[in-house]
Amino acid sequence: MTSTPARFILFSFFFLFFIPHHISAETKTFIKEYTYEASEDDSRNSSRVTAMREVKRLLLEELGTYLESITEVRNFQLTKDQITSLTAGIVKTEIVDEKWDGHLYWIKTKISTDEGEVIKSIDSLRKDREKSRELEEVRKRSDILLEENKKLREELKLAKGEDKEIVQVKYNKAIKELAAIEQIESGYRNYQKGDFEAAVHDFDKAFKIDPMYQTYTTKGLLHASNDEYNEAIVDFNKAIELNPKDVLAYCNRGKTYSLIGDRTRAVQDLSKAIKLHPDARSFADDPVFDNIRNTPEFRQLIGK
Repeated sequence: MTSTPARFILFSFFFLFFIPHHISAETKTFIKEYTYEASEDDSRNSSRVTAMREVKRLLLEELGTYLESITEVRNFQLTKDQITSLTAGIVKTEIVDEKWDGHLYWIKTKISTDEGEVIKSIDSLRKDREKSRELEEVRKRSDILLEENKKLREELKLAKGEDKEIVQVKYNKAIKELAAIEQIESGYRNYQKGDFEAAVHDFDKAFKIDPMYQTYTTKGLLHASNDEYNEAIVDFNKAIELNPKDVLAYCNRGKTYSLIGDRTRAVQDLSKAIKLHPDARSFADDPVFDNIRNTPEFRQLIGK
């Protein structure tokens, strides 16, 4: 059975989605097509990955524009970019049809959403600082990679010999990361639905495609919420190894140390997170730290 402290993590990353809201349901469907013109250095897979990320960006932007016009969403005081980031972890993009002729990759996709459910999920997810920040970082990274790939394709046209091989390696790596991002977003959606097993499968698949530090951070959160604290710490350690400035990894490793009673390491991690980003001080209010809140180390950290 899940321990009381662990329920606070579960509350942040799961149960918030099931708080009842009185919002009328209305199904909305958005459909977009995208045609990707492959270069000589593209494969069917790289063309498909790029086309999927591009058309998904268009779909989520259109959905974001629509949601931004709704009174309930306007009251959340979110930017359009924030709305777009959050919905990537809520709604699923379905492929209606796709074609590949060796040069052009055409894809048609759609999003069908229950308006009330999406608004309810956005309301809950926006209150989850950690998860919403992760989704924003994933969206930003995806946009950056798509822009970088355009430049790399131009470089590939001109490069020769060893220079071309170096650029090709960079391009292939970026494609892998985009494919991994697709799996990460799928993992968020499955976890939101309460399908823990499917979420872990998605994050494991993302890791196999490209071992991104966000994957380790998210897997750590999943393990912690399932009382698998040792496994969670291993994942957070790897996340920090890959990105020493991963504020969320430090915060959540600190929470995990607090749950197992290691107050020294818990305070050290929270202190490191605050040094990296002052806003991380707000994590000190998390009930997970209640069992060490009155210790001298913790009181000194928060200035009380």
